[in-house]
Amino acid sequence: MKKWIFSLLALCIAIGGGWWFVQNQHSKTSTKHQTETSKKVATSQPSKLDQAKLAYQQYNYTQAYHLLKNEKTKDSSKLKKYISNQSDKLVTWNKPDKFRHLFFHSLIVNPKKAFKSKSAKGYADYMVTVSEFDKILKQLYQNGYVLVGIQSLVTNDHGKLKMNSIKLPKGKTPLILSQDDVSYYEYMKGDGFAKDLFVDGNGKIRNHYVDDGKDQVGNYDLVPIVDQFVRDHPDFSYQGQKGTIALTGYNGVLGYRTSPSEYKNKAKRNVAIKKATKTATAMKKDGWTFASHSWGHINMTESPLAQIKRDNALWQKEVTPIIGKTDIFIDPFGADIGGVAPYNKGNQKYDYMHQQGFNIFCNVDASHTSWGQIGSNFYRNARINVDGIRIKSDLDKSDPVLKDFFNVHQVIDQRDRKSVKS
Repeated sequence: MKKWIFSLLALCIAIGGGWWFVQNQHSKTSTKHQTETSKKVATSQPSKLDQAKLAYQQYNYTQAYHLLKNEKTKDSSKLKKYISNQSDKLVTWNKPDKFRHLFFHSLIVNPKKAFKSKSAKGYADYMVTVSEFDKILKQLYQNGYVLVGIQSLVTNDHGKLKMNSIKLPKGKTPLILSQDDVSYYEYMKGDGFAKDLFVDGNGKIRNHYVDDGKDQVGNYDLVPIVDQFVRDHPDFSYQGQKGTIALTGYNGVLGYRTSPSEYKNKAKRNVAIKKATKTATAMKKDGWTFASHSWGHINMTESPLAQIKRDNALWQKEVTPIIGKTDIFIDPFGADIGGVAPYNKGNQKYDYMHQQGFNIFCNVDASHTSWGQIGSNFYRNARINVDGIRIKSDLDKSDPVLKDFFNVHQVIDQRDRKSVKS
């Protein structure tokens, strides 16, 4: 990683049944079986066999075997035998520099609005559309990627971090997923983006989307789209893990105007905080984690320590009560608090952030397919931005990076993007 990589990428992210007998079952799960299972879950408590099947599909072989320990049915016995045979064929992932990480910003629901707005160029450069994201997800799945939560990669053992081992079948590759600035900022209003995230009557995370004054409910951004994809393809998730949501605080969080610093109507703010807290709690139960993206989306490289302290104090005061404590910090602009060398106690910014409880740090670097670094008190992981600029560099072959994940020619919505003026 070189400093010029950070500088370049800073510009790119400025805004703010017999299924178990099939050899390749993990990537060929029957849609019919999934639908039937989903209906059963919706109407009654799943049996231990059904629970074990899901655990197996999501690579939690220990849990699957434990669920079937005292089961004596023919199907249970066959599944236990199959799990035992699979255990010897797993590939271990435990190297800090081998975990790939893709990140996105808010997804564009209506390209016609977004690409004709005053921020059209920025949206085209730094974001992808819902249609593009849907195609990206399908290709990631087809190419054997499996979502792994970044917090599951390390364990804090009496103050020292250690890498954990992730075991997956041959042909599967762990993938960390994150999304920045999930606040549905005020400047995005009316530009073809979702309005917020919320918990619907069935306990699912959904979006509100307002189009020409009409409030619609659906899967209009990354979180509910990934949730649905994992429901349809359980083997796309490692033990139910999904991704990390990076939050600022100055416009509130998750589409709710929760900041006491910015919104003075206490009654409205308290309602917003209650709704945001309910949503965040449900998301965590469903495999999502949260990260600080700083309160004001500040540049951690350029900002003096005093500013970082003021900013973090606001984030801890206004965001932590809603989402709970987190040890993940995702650098705004990809601007790191250190260079390529490991963090050390001589780095005052690192010392402060570590004292504040942050152990996992994510910068941006597309010069490698994956990059990571483990120290006694930190884990660093480099992310690759998936946006219009990065896609363009693959299309013109000037800096092809995304080809290792998906085919940009097949996912890009060229017709919509051609309407954007350079």
